[in-house]
Amino acid sequence: MVANKSSLSVVVLAGGVGAARFLRGLALVNEPRSTTVIVNTGDDTVLHGLNISPDIDTVIYTLGEAIDAQRGWGLTNESWRAMESLKRYAKVRPTNSDAASDWFNLGDQDLATHFYRTARRKEGADASQITGEIAQAWAVEQQIVPMTNQDVATVVELAEDCIAGRAGEKISFQEYFVKYKHGVAVRSIQFVGIENAKPNALPQLKSADAVVIAPSNPIVSVGPIRALGGFDATLAKIKNRVVAISPIVGGRAIKGPADRMLSELGHESSALGIARMYSSIASTLIIDDVDTNLKPAIEELGMRCVVTNTIMSSPQIAGKLARIALGSVLGENQ
Repeated sequence: MVANKSSLSVVVLAGGVGAARFLRGLALVNEPRSTTVIVNTGDDTVLHGLNISPDIDTVIYTLGEAIDAQRGWGLTNESWRAMESLKRYAKVRPTNSDAASDWFNLGDQDLATHFYRTARRKEGADASQITGEIAQAWAVEQQIVPMTNQDVATVVELAEDCIAGRAGEKISFQEYFVKYKHGVAVRSIQFVGIENAKPNALPQLKSADAVVIAPSNPIVSVGPIRALGGFDATLAKIKNRVVAISPIVGGRAIKGPADRMLSELGHESSALGIARMYSSIASTLIIDDVDTNLKPAIEELGMRCVVTNTIMSSPQIAGKLARIALGSVLGENQ
């Protein structure tokens, strides 16, 4: 196992809430400065003229000990007066205008982050530089890196006629996730712009002592990162140093639409289904105690399977999970 506080070079592939909780635990067992976090930016959006990076902000706010723990996103002690004031303009908004939309909540304190990011982008700073500045402002020691400096947009194709549109129509991920509360069926997922996007932090990935795929949605959180040119090929080459944590427990997602999305897109919504998705790039899969019966089938895929409590209900439990994840990689390399 890993010593009480190691200084391993660790790279974590991260989405939002689940990844952020894992990173909070990892900081208890591994020096934060030794950790590089590659964060999904396919969820990024522009609203009210502001550049918003939900997954990056969730990670930074969590590691900066400022996250609203009850919601899992946004800042603690937040207020919403600006959003409430937008309602005044809804009655004068022309048809088909996006002005004064209030389906995506932006807290008053949170707005400052988006103001800063947007202004820096207009000044020509790239996503990596801006993210580093925001992380530094929140005293985050980990290196937080957007998956790419180019714009990539996750787009959801509807599977059936619904309130969001007709079957075959495409909407942004944030419309699917927030506006329609991920309550509509999905036919396909596309990462628009991915072909022109260059991955960040490949050198750190190649040289890492351990790479952890956090318990994030494998399709829309980890999927965009893997879709970057050369990323999966790099993971495959260092497969013996890659460990993944299943975000599916007992056939269900802990948070979000991962379970339904997996089923709708032809995957099995189980830890075994996750194993099949990751077996080409990860040597080890960590699953929850309730899925112990799936261990033999996962090992038949050629993966090591570690069974433990993966429900990160406290930083201490997250720390134990992180220690197990790092220990599984060290054990394989010994």
